[in-house]
Amino acid sequence: MSIVTNSKIIMIIISWAAVLFWMLLIFYLSSQEAEQSNNLSKGVTKVIVETVEKVTPEKDFNMDTINHFVRKNAHFFAYLTLGILVLNAIRRSRVNGSTISGVATLAMAFGICVLYAIGDEVHQLFVPGRGGQVKDILIDSSGAIVGIGLYMIIAKTREGKTWTWGQV
Repeated sequence: MSIVTNSKIIMIIISWAAVLFWMLLIFYLSSQEAEQSNNLSKGVTKVIVETVEKVTPEKDFNMDTINHFVRKNAHFFAYLTLGILVLNAIRRSRVNGSTISGVATLAMAFGICVLYAIGDEVHQLFVPGRGGQVKDILIDSSGAIVGIGLYMIIAKTREGKTWTWGQV
């Protein structure tokens, strides 16, 4: 077993703190009542439509369709970010010589994200005007797996190594 330096411990703490912060942000946004949540996404939708209309003024946009698209993409990108943060924290927490395989590391990161997505949808069952949806869990899980994949591609590229399952 190797000696863990203070700077490594600090990076592990910061990595897990980032995960916790992101989970709390997701929880906070999921705690918004339906009207408040819808107003937030409609505000984002309005900015997107106004920006796109500057580029293509002749187009007519259906705000409800775009708003739905914005809401579902928010799920995807929130969990894409969570996947990156969780995998980073797990990888930083490994002690040199750890026996956890690469596949197990990826599965652990993905499992944490999926369990959090399930918990988030259950939580929304108790928020006025909101409801849990299996479809959102699938969108969240898709975002997490893409985030985990992006992390691996970037990490292995930066390390200059050929990517293999055994070396996550």
